Amino acid sequence: MLLNANIALCSSKALLVPYSSWHVPRYHEWMKDPEIQEATASEPLTLEEEYSMQRSWRQDADKLTFIVCRAMTTGTEDGFPSQTELQTESDSPATMVGDINLFLRIDDGEEGDSPPQIVGEVELMIAEKVNQRRGFGRAALLMFMRYIVQNQGAILDEFVSGGDVDVETVRKLRTGVETAGSSEGLTFECLSVKIGQANLRSLALFEGLGFERVSAEPNFFGEFELRKTDLSLGGVDAALEGAKVRGFIALPYERKE
Repeated sequence: MLLNANIALCSSKALLVPYSSWHVPRYHEWMKDPEIQEATASEPLTLEEEYSMQRSWRQDADKLTFIVCRAMTTGTEDGFPSQTELQTESDSPATMVGDINLFLRIDDGEEGDSPPQIVGEVELMIAEKVNQRRGFGRAALLMFMRYIVQNQGAILDEFVSGGDVDVETVRKLRTGVETAGSSEGLTFECLSVKIGQANLRSLALFEGLGFERVSAEPNFFGEFELRKTDLSLGGVDAALEGAKVRGFIALPYERKE
């Protein structure tokens, strides 16, 4: 997605930056780990294939991606982020801890005969064990949700205008907005996440932030789907404060490919 190409999200707990070519070598090393491959249902790629994937994620209208880095801090006692400008080293390979993605899709029921709705599926990875259980995942998820909720109109406009959603579905989506008399434009039906039944930490993280299981039993692949329909800005801001993720701000990201 092009929308976030020049935006970084900064807080006291993490820094989120657009996935760029200089992040690929470190990301490629992460993805060699068999445990990560299993957790993300990914096949190992060559380095050149990884670069191609990075370009796709930056350009495809149905994908929104950030790299998760350690926070920039002022060195003050409260640990608030610097709110001036990013430095080249702010998102250097040494600061990278994971990634967070949103994959957009149309849900029109199992038979395809229900009114179309837009679902955003979240994927979160904190790659190395040394960086897990340190609050990076919670902070990244909350910051990502804050960005999505605040910018959902622009995100969804890019999605439906990107050429992968057929004209009739777009018409139905926009007709639904007009019929409802909404002034907000297109909105998400929900955010969704699929988590392996044995991944208790991830289940606890998402459930703790208001995601609810769609069914009591895992699916054929051993995964639970969880959904969150309350996407209010106030709710996300309260969760940020509750997690002590402070000083959230969007900064210009000026490094060029």
